[in-house]
This record gives sequence, C-alpha cells and structure tokens, in this order.
Amino acid sequence: MVYWLGINDNNMEDKAISTAQDRSHTLWREQILPGVTLTCIHTDKFKTGCLTVNMLGALTRETASISALLPRVLRRGSSELPDMQSISAALDELYGTRIDPLVRKKGEMQCVGLYADFPDDRYIPGAENILEKAAGILGQMLTSPDMRDGLLRTDYVESEKVNLIDDIRAAINDKSGYAVDRLLDEMCAGEAYGVNRLGTEDTACAITPQTLTDHYLTLLETAAIEVFYCGSADPNRVLEAVKSALSSLKPREGPAVPKTEVVLTPAQETPRRVIEKLDVFQGKLTIGFRLGDTMLNPCYPALVVFNTLYGGSVTSKLFLNVREKLSLCYYASSMLDKHKGIMLVASGVEFEKFETALEEIMHQLELVKKGEVSQSELTSAKRVVITSIKSAMDRLGGLEELYFDSFVAAVPYDPTELCHAVEDITLAQVLSVASGIKPDMVYFLTGEGGKEHDS
Repeated sequence: MVYWLGINDNNMEDKAISTAQDRSHTLWREQILPGVTLTCIHTDKFKTGCLTVNMLGALTRETASISALLPRVLRRGSSELPDMQSISAALDELYGTRIDPLVRKKGEMQCVGLYADFPDDRYIPGAENILEKAAGILGQMLTSPDMRDGLLRTDYVESEKVNLIDDIRAAINDKSGYAVDRLLDEMCAGEAYGVNRLGTEDTACAITPQTLTDHYLTLLETAAIEVFYCGSADPNRVLEAVKSALSSLKPREGPAVPKTEVVLTPAQETPRRVIEKLDVFQGKLTIGFRLGDTMLNPCYPALVVFNTLYGGSVTSKLFLNVREKLSLCYYASSMLDKHKGIMLVASGVEFEKFETALEEIMHQLELVKKGEVSQSELTSAKRVVITSIKSAMDRLGGLEELYFDSFVAAVPYDPTELCHAVEDITLAQVLSVASGIKPDMVYFLTGEGGKEHDS
C-alpha cells in the first residue's frame, strides 16, 4: 500500500505568520513571489546571521547528480564576480562572510541551493548592510552565474564534476554509511528514495556544460524556492533584501512541490536479505523497516520518542542490551525518516555474530511492541529528544535546519511546540507507533569478495 506526501498547502499561502513560540525566537513567513516563500526566524541569540536559498526538485536517478553539481558550479562565479579570487575579496570585505553549496535530501525531494552566513552588523562598529550585501552576492550566484556563449563555464563544470565524482567514490571509505546507502539502494530499488543525494558516478560522468545549463534554467524557472533567514534583522528588512537579490527571477506560475511516495508495508512477509562481501574487518548489519499505518496520520512526537527509546540514544534498548549487556555489536542505533516512513537500524558486528545480533535487534523491537518499557526508559527517551531539539536551536545552522525540515514535511511541526508535545507523549502512543512497524530488508556487509541475494 502506498500514498503520497507533500508540503502542506497551508504553509504556501501568501501571508505572514507571526508567532512567539518561545522567548528566544519568533517566526515570520510570507510568499514573496509565485513559488518563492521567505521564512524569517527572528532571534537575538547569535552574533551572526544565515540565509539559505533552496530550489525544491524531485529526487530521481536521472537528475540527482546534475542537481547536486549545480550549486557547486554556481558558487564558482557570477556575472559580477566571475572567479573565486573576486568572490573571496568581496566576502572578505563583509568580515568573513561565507557562501557554500547546499544539497539536501528530504524524503523523495532533492533540495539544492546556497547557504550564506555572515556577521551581524550590530556587533561591528561602522559596518552596515552586511545582510543586504551578502544576499546580493548570493542572489547573483543563483540568478546570474558567469556564462560563456550561453553556457555555464566549461572549466567550472569540468573541475566541479571531478570533485563530485571523487565525493561519490569516497562514500565506500565510510563503511557504515556505505552499508546504509546500499540498504536503501536495494530496499527502495523501485522508489526514488533509494537514490543517493549525490547521484551515481555514471550519471555524474555524463554531465556536460549544455546539460547542466539546461537543467539549471529549468530549475530556476519551474522549481519551488524556499528562502530561510535566521538572525536579528527585522523581517521587513530581510524581505526587502531578498526581494532585491532575487528581483531578476522571471514571473511564473506557482510550481508544483515534489511529493514523497510512502510505502506503508514491506513487499513480502519475510524480510529480504542482501549479503555483500568486501575487504572489511568488521561486519556492518543494517536493517530497513516500514512504519506501517501510523504514516496515514503521523504523530511525529510519538515517532521520535519511539525511535529514541528503541535505538536512538545511549539509554535505548539497542544500546543498553544488544551492545552493552550482550556485547553483540560494536555499535547499534536506529534512525528515522519521517518524510518517507522508514526506520533504519545500523550496527557493527563480528562476522560470526550476524544471526545472533539480528535476532536480538528484532527481539528488542518485539519487547517494545509488547509494552515491556519502564517508566524510566520512557522518561529518558523524552529527555533525550527534548535536549537534542534544544541543542539544535542553540546553533544558527541547527535552527535553520529544524524549520526547513518542518516546512518541507508533510506534517509540519514547530520545534518548540514539538518539545512540549514530546513531554505529553504516553506509553500507549509509543506502542501504537511500534505496533505496525515491520522489517523490509536486512543488509549485511561482511568480509571477502562476492555478493549474494536472498529474496
């Protein structure tokens, strides 16, 4: 059974939202152009500000690499600042302002763009309009890149393509991350979610200046654009700075926002298995789960509490039992993707302990389903979740990421309200989430060469 999730329509309305979720920040959101929405998180906690511009596109095997390459090339030069030397000089004049490429995967959405962080001019005597100038440079990079004969510069495309391919190839060096990627590639083989946010080496190698330019123009004219600002500037000042920076965007109809296909249950009753063999000294056991009917009406606070209780913290059942008590794993943790309705368990095990560790990981899930959860376990999980959210809100990038994640989610949430909701989660709600979770695939990376499939 499948269905589709996308951005909540209420979040795309042409209006401002002003709230006071907590004393440290307020939220203001407005659609400034068709398909372009600005979110301001106003806070006095930091001495810097950040601004991100994100183009939202569907994640596909054909376009993942070309979309991932685009912000790297845009960062190399604009029509007014055509090379890294001139860009560096301009950013140095803004007291060390930094602009970096941005590639994010949210469910089956690929979000690419640019991230700028810069000093708050309140704290620099004699400085003014740093926000406006930083936004202007970022806007130039996005809407007016340095082009030759109507194409993005060949030298920039080719050099950044080499860097992208190197990053794709380097993924295998992190065996834990590689095992997760391989699990998703196999488990979601027929779904966009199985695509890596950087794409594949083959599709990256095939990129040319012409295909990248065509893709860039298509995204610029058709993609929904989400702009986020975090800092102390008045929202009206931010609005004017962003409008000016993006003033060259062509008028367009409000673009469709990509949706995520959510598969509620595994394709078969018995979990599929893939065993892959490489020259490794430690086995990597990764398990993929479908969250089930809870995704029909997701209760995100209950989901994150369940995940933290099961394997998302050092007080979880996986950590305390599978790792500490039974010594079956070097590490064991779970992670949740609320956009897609998938949970993953990643662990490092000795080769000969594969079956025993797998059995115990599944046993701990069954204990949660049966309600064998103490009050102290539930309380500890809630504290971990709340501490994690508050810790993220204490970082400028973390605050931006929380709100960006919220507004591209099918079920939006406010981070501060989420903390309060987590406090009120009951064991019954956790058990309701756990009840429908089923394993879909087991992936094991072991030693020696070869590959086996057991479907």
